[in-house]
Amino acid sequence: MSSLELIASLLGVIAVWLTVRQNPWCWPIGLGMVSLYAWFFFDARLYSQVLLHSVFAAMQLYGWWAWTRGAAGEHGRPVTLASPREVAIGIACAVLGSLLLGSAMASFTEAAFPWVDANLTAFSLLAQLWMALKRLQCWVLWIVVDVLFVAFFSYQGYWLTAGLYALFTGLAVMGLREWRMARVATR
Repeated sequence: MSSLELIASLLGVIAVWLTVRQNPWCWPIGLGMVSLYAWFFFDARLYSQVLLHSVFAAMQLYGWWAWTRGAAGEHGRPVTLASPREVAIGIACAVLGSLLLGSAMASFTEAAFPWVDANLTAFSLLAQLWMALKRLQCWVLWIVVDVLFVAFFSYQGYWLTAGLYALFTGLAVMGLREWRMARVATR
């Protein structure tokens, strides 16, 4: 465990907890976390994770803007459901992204786990986009992805990061429950 991994993990817990609470400060704190984790994953040769966290950095800025730009209500943008069409398109794009990124990482880099890393990256991007849009389904997808990340990081011996993703799984369950209640309350 490095101090970089420890600090990134602590920021991650704070950021996800703030996201569950629909606090817009989740985004700048999350920006710190994803920046530190990009550096950590570069050292670990998990290049899809580096790309993921680089895109997450841009999405943190978008999420902060989207959550604070003036939608009605206490928490800005309301929690909504993604339409079945939006879910289908999102999943199709994530599958295609997984295949393209996995192929590129397997062909052009010495990535440690190109295909698993690419799949987790693509579906994490979809979950992050849905979170920025405050789609309730983001939490369901985060639960699935986070459980897979726990296994992936445990296999590699990154115990602190695996523990962080286990905690993220619990926070995602909380987020699903709280966002579901917030959605019912605003109807």
